[in-house]
Amino acid sequence: MSDLGSGDEGISGGSKYNVANMEGSSSRNDFDSSGKGGGTVEQELATKMLQIQSKRFYLDVKQNRRGRFIKVAEIGADGRRSQIYLALSTAAEFRDHLSSFSDYYASLGPPNTDNLPEDGKLKSEMMIKDYRRYYLDLKENARGRFLRVSQTITRGGPRSQIALPAQGMIEFRDALTDLLEEFGANDGGFKGDLPEERHMKVDNKNFYFDIGQNNRGVYMRISEVKNNFRTSITIPEKCWIRFRDIFNDYCDKMKKTSDPTTADINLPTSASSLK
Repeated sequence: MSDLGSGDEGISGGSKYNVANMEGSSSRNDFDSSGKGGGTVEQELATKMLQIQSKRFYLDVKQNRRGRFIKVAEIGADGRRSQIYLALSTAAEFRDHLSSFSDYYASLGPPNTDNLPEDGKLKSEMMIKDYRRYYLDLKENARGRFLRVSQTITRGGPRSQIALPAQGMIEFRDALTDLLEEFGANDGGFKGDLPEERHMKVDNKNFYFDIGQNNRGVYMRISEVKNNFRTSITIPEKCWIRFRDIFNDYCDKMKKTSDPTTADINLPTSASSLK
């Protein structure tokens, strides 16, 4: 059997797990249910994609002036999209709950469609973060077992939810763990204004220079984009000067090799020359 992508449908059968990283882009979005406030400048730090049966889940780590958070989006087989928002501290709590839900799910016997719980619930938990509440319900219906995660806002607003196939809880937990290991569980926030992103184009390649911040400090991510394919490197702020010096040294040597009579050149020490 397969799911149809609705919020309350369970799934049976095998799962498939793929992860793709796509880091370093910036955007400007409004947030409704996240409570982050509309119109704030937002930076996307990392993305993971999970394919679980016929559903895709995107875990986007984002940052604005109020802090860091994860947007979880579910896209069903019919293209229907739903999403919730988790502060990093809430994502860490959710990760721990996923471990306990997974253990409980593993202890269950095979589904019995003739003896389903009246409300379909097998196990439930609740998380509270500021004015947001999250309801975690492991449920079972004729289609199988799944974890429904619902987000509500106490000051009013629409209820949003995602439905995760029970067999994908471990993969989802591991993906969250990877992101939390990189960005930490501190919601944080900017301590000051970081430089704006820069861009330059060379032939058919685009290079993006993004300044970001995580629990380990400030960093620069340099991304090369060609034909919609992106590769990136991340350079901690503490080694920017050393990185620049090595780059300058190579530029000097190549300049001397190609034209020994030409004076030495240096890379600019600021990003002012980048478009």
